[in-house]
Amino acid sequence: MTPSATHLVLIPSYNPGPRLAGTVAAALAHWAPVWIVDDGSTDGSATDVAKNHAADPRVRVITRAENGGKGAAVATGVEAALAAGFTHVLTLDADGQHPVDHIAPFMAASQAEPAALVLGRPVFGPEVPLERLHGRKLSVGLARFEILGSGIDDPLFGFRVYPAAALRDALASTRRARGFDFDPEVAVRMFWAGVPTVNLPAPCRYFAKAEGGVSHFNYLRDNLKLVWLHTRLIVQLLLWRWVSIRRVRAHRAR
Repeated sequence: MTPSATHLVLIPSYNPGPRLAGTVAAALAHWAPVWIVDDGSTDGSATDVAKNHAADPRVRVITRAENGGKGAAVATGVEAALAAGFTHVLTLDADGQHPVDHIAPFMAASQAEPAALVLGRPVFGPEVPLERLHGRKLSVGLARFEILGSGIDDPLFGFRVYPAAALRDALASTRRARGFDFDPEVAVRMFWAGVPTVNLPAPCRYFAKAEGGVSHFNYLRDNLKLVWLHTRLIVQLLLWRWVSIRRVRAHRAR
């Protein structure tokens, strides 16, 4: 497989254990290059990947000294990607929940419409916890309110292809969106900025701890962070954003 000169797979990673090596190998079977941003991990997972792929130019490991959260890791990766001449990044979870066999179709959709944010719409299996499903429904409803309609089918699903410069601009517009609030906030902010969206279905699997599943989601801390996120976005919407959002929608309707 000839590595792409424009689109790369970006894996933010924090203590995923042995699943990271499998995720990288599976991703390489479908796309190259694959970059990993190690967000201050202490489990040696990224070190192992770096050693195993030391002679493989398709793989790059970027190491952050301290854990800053998913959004911070993606921001580091995007800056490095832009500096290297890449224009788009597909974000992929390190633990194998995301469908690597959908990487190529998502990249193709991005190449067909390079200005667009290509969003995954998750298709869950029977193993998904019910509380996650119910929480997602609330998040979907809030995001649709914040953009005054359709356009973001799922604000939480992190399997996406971002136009790298537009993502950098969205991150620069807020001091937030550096932890678990990253996925919903940047999706809404990019829509506000007029970035077109494409929504595509993609399967998503939840792994139990017995299967090696790793989750750093803290129900109290991160749900409070999401409540604060949507409070901020709705306040901005009601005070002034609604005018520009209506302009964005009018432009898309032409």
